Amino acid sequence: MEKTVKALGLMSGTSADGLSVAYCEIKGRSLKVGKFANYAYPAALQARIIAARDMRAPELSALNFELGRLWAGMVMRFCRAKNVSLKSVGVIGSHGQTVWHAPGRKGHTLQIGDPAFLAEATGVTVVSDFRPADMAAGGEGAPLVPFMDEYLYGGGAPVALQNIGGVGNISFVGKGVRTFGFDTGPGNSLMDTAVCELSAGRLSCDRGGRWAAAGEPDMNKINALLRAPFFLRRPPKSLDRSQYTLDFIKKNFGAMFSRRRSRDLLATLNAFTAASIALAFRKYAPRGARELIVAGGGALNPALMDNIAALLLPLGVRARSCAELGLHPLAKEPACFALLAALAMEGRINHCPSATGARSPRVLGRVSAPYLRRHI
Repeated sequence: MEKTVKALGLMSGTSADGLSVAYCEIKGRSLKVGKFANYAYPAALQARIIAARDMRAPELSALNFELGRLWAGMVMRFCRAKNVSLKSVGVIGSHGQTVWHAPGRKGHTLQIGDPAFLAEATGVTVVSDFRPADMAAGGEGAPLVPFMDEYLYGGGAPVALQNIGGVGNISFVGKGVRTFGFDTGPGNSLMDTAVCELSAGRLSCDRGGRWAAAGEPDMNKINALLRAPFFLRRPPKSLDRSQYTLDFIKKNFGAMFSRRRSRDLLATLNAFTAASIALAFRKYAPRGARELIVAGGGALNPALMDNIAALLLPLGVRARSCAELGLHPLAKEPACFALLAALAMEGRINHCPSATGARSPRVLGRVSAPYLRRHI
């Protein structure tokens, strides 16, 4: 891709807290995020998205269209606020909202937020639904971000790149490194769920990691949880948020689940996420990897970043936010889907089978073409 392609990327992650939109310029192996915004969801909508896995078909169908309409409006709002002319946009990549992800030999996955509304509102071709083609080829359908990491960092020194959304996932790339990646364990999901429950819905996350920083983690509990089968499995492997729910917290942290011990609970959940990331690095990082670059909402949690840094320091590894490289932590994933969409429109490979376990490279994504091109 030597010509410059301008693309919009959309991401609504498993935390279900909002839609991130990135306006990207892609040329060759260069990707620049020119403009970015995040649009928060109302608490009631976030709760419905998280509960979508248990919805009946009529409710799920309605939510699919509701999100499609909502995202179309948010994209139009983004373009007006950021002075982005849709005449300049070659394609929109939309990951969709994952409401179910169950990898395996007879696995299945579902992302909703119908792209037809985006194509209709913007007049721009939309590429979406990236996971099924990978799963049809025998892959886990996730993680998909390692492709972007290889695309941008594959020619440099070995490096690890960690995304912390609802779940965590890591990539290892670099010159001489066979790129691979996998889900590391919980990301923000356990912490967000605990805070929401303990605050009776008034709060959606431990903003700034303040609760966690004020508590004491139960390291015995964390070490026991790290012996669960998922952490012992070799990659490729992936997770769904549904594996880290309120029931999981009550089952494993019941004695701590109270307002009186809320700080200790958050400290433990925070340290559990950090420990799962450090474990993944220790077990699978290629020789010469001396840096972990963190993106996603977890990069905005100072307590979590401090915990990760402390665990990696004895290994001589530096952990830092991608913000230090000029990329907003919430912009990376939407930028990834802008890239995947741009490549899909050229019929070019846009995934990393060594990360997902697919049989061979594929072109991922389904195309929704606009009926009539409009401009703002």
